[in-house]
Amino acid sequence: MCYFDESSTTAKEALEQYYKQLGTTIEEREARYKAVRSRLVEQTLSEEEKQKLYEEYRSKETEFLRLRRSRITCDDFNFIKTIGRGAFGEVKLCQKKDTGVNYAMKILHKADMLEKDQVAHVRAERDVLVQAYSDWVVRMYYSFQDRVNLYLIMEFLPGGDMMTMLIRFDTFSEQTTQFYIAEAVLAISSIHELGFIHRDIKPDNLLLDRRGHLKLSDFGLCTGLKKAHRTEFYRNLKDEKVKSGKPLSMKEKARSWKANRRALAYSTVGTPDYIAPEVFSQQGYTETCDWWSLGVIMFEMLIGYPPFCSDSPQETYRKVINWQRTLVFPNEVIISEEAEDLIRRFCTDASDRIGRAGVETPREARDNGS
Repeated sequence: MCYFDESSTTAKEALEQYYKQLGTTIEEREARYKAVRSRLVEQTLSEEEKQKLYEEYRSKETEFLRLRRSRITCDDFNFIKTIGRGAFGEVKLCQKKDTGVNYAMKILHKADMLEKDQVAHVRAERDVLVQAYSDWVVRMYYSFQDRVNLYLIMEFLPGGDMMTMLIRFDTFSEQTTQFYIAEAVLAISSIHELGFIHRDIKPDNLLLDRRGHLKLSDFGLCTGLKKAHRTEFYRNLKDEKVKSGKPLSMKEKARSWKANRRALAYSTVGTPDYIAPEVFSQQGYTETCDWWSLGVIMFEMLIGYPPFCSDSPQETYRKVINWQRTLVFPNEVIISEEAEDLIRRFCTDASDRIGRAGVETPREARDNGS
């Protein structure tokens, strides 16, 4: 009798979970359709362009739903290599055995997430990826789990990330910088329109597809779960004493930054270089904190290192908080007045910062050129 009761309870829970998931799937599908329909109405497109956009939506939706109906496990993939690590797991390049399609599989350790109370962050990540049916956001095709891990099957972008690009080339020309910043503006605007704040805009999270176009990733996942993005770490930064040392020259800053950049990306502490000052203050912030981060990235693209980089996170924190005094453009690098002006419009007080009102979202940039 006891066995029967346990079986009945298990079956009841399974059925409840199935119908709950079914309802969620229908809602998510309707949300994606509404997003595409809104784009068709709001954008000035020809009938041919509208038809092309709708056909692309139908093709992607068919593939997405096909994957959702499949019972996928790790056995369905051949693992090729590890392409990233985070505080709670890793990212592997894998190939689906039956189709030969490559994906990026995020593997998250459930015990670690529960221990650090980060489940809400993972749910937020999933919500963004499901709702953001956009060419500017890395696509999530499926998710599944076992007793140990949570697995997210993501779009694989062979172009790597902006951090690797900056390490390789040191700086970009103003023309190249203009291209990437323009695409980043469109990408960030697309998630703001959905009501989300990324809060972790940095070169590591700007990925490149096979044509060199930009996509956003890591919405509170992997690097977004590091201590650098938790209020406890902010308080630690504020309380830590800063060891004063000899100011570094521009060359010394660039050398030190480049030498430590990849280690900072993979550490469990991370770097506060790209975080807006109001986020540190814990007194509330809006989506404009993402525009501050973009200004820091633009500075790094043109100068070779972010404006507030230092030998320690505590010193960087102090510089960010005192940005009015520490945001300095070195004389050794000449950039245009327009470029400096835009950086200063991004990296300024939140009340004066360029934001939604100052960012016009035109038609998809990738449809207009390369």
